[in-house]
Amino acid sequence: MTAAGRRVLIGRIVGLYGVQGWLKIESWAEPRMRIFDYQPWLLSAAPGVETQVSGVKGREQGKGMVAQLPGVDDREQAAALIGSDIYVSRDQLPPPAEGEYYWVDLEGLEVVTMEDVSLGRVSHLFATGANDVVVVRDGTRERLIPFVQGSYVRSVDLSAGRMVVDWDPEF
Repeated sequence: MTAAGRRVLIGRIVGLYGVQGWLKIESWAEPRMRIFDYQPWLLSAAPGVETQVSGVKGREQGKGMVAQLPGVDDREQAAALIGSDIYVSRDQLPPPAEGEYYWVDLEGLEVVTMEDVSLGRVSHLFATGANDVVVVRDGTRERLIPFVQGSYVRSVDLSAGRMVVDWDPEF
């Protein structure tokens, strides 16, 4: 799948704010206010239930963030959106810096050792305090490999769909 066809999970609607339809949101954009620059949003409340929204306005409110969606003018309408994931199209995001990657671009890559032994494909990634971790699945096994470039991750070739790692296939 091309980058243009991919969606990136960039936030979530987590609560209500006031009585005029404002919503509390979590943003995973950096900086977090940038979430409002990436529109339209694709809201996903449940698998297969998606709504495209443009013209979202927002601001920081205390330690969190609040958003106002066009057409959502009261608390009842807003309450129906709580728990919705906020996606944007991958091609809306700026290109990553040299040696940096969006997780969505790594998902699905074939992972091989330096000896060209296939370990499977990148299922997903998750963050830890020390570093990100790549979850590699081959159908029968799941491996957790630290995403530390130079140590464990030796190369990433997005055009070839391949990641080379320094990892023992028996581990």
